[in-house]
Amino acid sequence: MNIVLINKYIDHTILKPTTTLDDIKALCMQCVEYNFAAACVPPLYVKLAKQFLGSTDTKVATVIGFPFGYSAIEAKVAETVLAIVDGADELDVVINISAVKNKDWEYLEKEIANLMYIIREKKKVVKIIIESGVLTDEEIIGCCELYSRYGVDFMKTSTGYAEKGATVEAVKLMRANLPENIQIKASGGIRTFAFAKELIAAGATRIGASASVNIVKESADGQAGGVAQSSDY
Repeated sequence: MNIVLINKYIDHTILKPTTTLDDIKALCMQCVEYNFAAACVPPLYVKLAKQFLGSTDTKVATVIGFPFGYSAIEAKVAETVLAIVDGADELDVVINISAVKNKDWEYLEKEIANLMYIIREKKKVVKIIIESGVLTDEEIIGCCELYSRYGVDFMKTSTGYAEKGATVEAVKLMRANLPENIQIKASGGIRTFAFAKELIAAGATRIGASASVNIVKESADGQAGGVAQSSDY
């Protein structure tokens, strides 16, 4: 085991529909100050975030098919291409949740195949958002099986827009049904260091949060700024 500071787990996030230029600048400046893993911003602001972050270690992440996931495959492909052109390093893709509920795994396979071709060609990181809070355990396991076959980089719990966000139980279930090389991003309702630490202990290796600065400050106040990380990840 080694110890990694909590800031390096965090995708510092702002995805509200009223996000302004000033909001993006403030978010990026906080990313620079706290050295977060990534700044997760709306597609409109990818190019600007890339400029603000410059040559820092913080990556630029954006969302595809956000927040409900039922955009056409062609629309998600177009969004992905534009995000990459604008400079995105990481792509958080909402799957077609309606297709999961319809048990239409063939559609979901077609969707991921089209997206992975582009993402892998450009050597970008992909995080697949399954919205675990509205899925049954069986549906979560089905998603794990499908996206494992395509070798995604991360499975992500939530958008933050469903009635239920990240849970320790969902992270544990995903970890038990994913190969070791696929990581887990927990997001949705993570506002405290204590909860973030629980999710990491359950198997998450990335945390999506808008309360990132408070989480880091809480970790410092408790003199427990680092969390144990397995060498497998």
